[in-house]
Amino acid sequence: MKTSQHFARLTTVLLCSALFSVAHAEDTAAKLPNVVILATGGTIAGTGATSTTTIGYSAAKLGVDKMIEGVPELKKAANVRGEQVAQIASESMTNEVWLKLAKRVNELLAQKDVDGVVITHGTDTIEETAYFLDLTVKSKKPVVVVGAMRPSTAISADGPINLYNAVLLAGSKDAAGKGVLVALNDQINAGRDVSKVNTSTTDTFKSPDLGFLGFMQDNKPHFYRQPVRKHTADTEFDVSKLEALPQVDIVYGYANMNRVALDANVAAGAKGIVQAGVGDGSMAAQMLPAFREARQKGVIVVRSSRVGAGIVARNGEVNDDKEDFVVSDTLNAQKARILLMLSLTKTSDTKKIQQMFYTY
Repeated sequence: MKTSQHFARLTTVLLCSALFSVAHAEDTAAKLPNVVILATGGTIAGTGATSTTTIGYSAAKLGVDKMIEGVPELKKAANVRGEQVAQIASESMTNEVWLKLAKRVNELLAQKDVDGVVITHGTDTIEETAYFLDLTVKSKKPVVVVGAMRPSTAISADGPINLYNAVLLAGSKDAAGKGVLVALNDQINAGRDVSKVNTSTTDTFKSPDLGFLGFMQDNKPHFYRQPVRKHTADTEFDVSKLEALPQVDIVYGYANMNRVALDANVAAGAKGIVQAGVGDGSMAAQMLPAFREARQKGVIVVRSSRVGAGIVARNGEVNDDKEDFVVSDTLNAQKARILLMLSLTKTSDTKKIQQMFYTY
């Protein structure tokens, strides 16, 4: 009799303990933010032949579920779930993927049970995707774009800690309202300002003119400045019904430049051309007539610079008022292309487009 009573009491204790553990786990989960990871491929999902392969690896091999499984600490940072939006190396990023991604981000952030979104991405065009989303996401909730400079199989792979920090950041109320963020190497950059400045080192992402927004430390973000240009919910761009973007191409400036590339782009149907000019967006004497002809054909011309930092001054190196050109302000050529594409979905008035470049 005593044995059966003891067994019954032990069973009761174990059952109560199990119920308490389940309740505790549910309570913990209820207190964590809900973050969705949208995967697009890139080095963060890449694999190499050996643990020391950091060059010549294969990008975009791991699916989102494998990446999440590889960082069990994510369970302590947020209630995480993932979706595979694309599986590409980011040099192969397209307008079509951008539109698909922006629409999905907006769908998710409109849901009450989603507090933030993380996008895993290859680093080659991470700055472009981040700026496109900065202009097209219609929510104040955090959106964080993250990648890695080393594949998942490398001895010192940076993907896991970058992903962990990105989820913490996307789940933080402090990150709300700051636009789309890029978070790698414990550093937080604004999607508008950030650029990849080194081909292979882990500290490659910088904001040359304006600096970092903040840093990740002690499992939380520390912000020191905020973006002042309009972004996300405050922009005028709506991609919800767009199936394609206008063709905008970049023409690179160099000594002894010729008009072959410019003419080819115009002939191929470009609606806009961004010049990555030398210095302050300067145009070679032999190129000015070619850009003038392009403008006369209705092509919008934006002067940017190949330098990578600084303001391109209106009416500085070229009489922009006379030529009816637009200047990129502090946007590099690849980001100027993005803003011009979106601007052309609204207007072809160069004065209005110029104002957009000063607004965003």
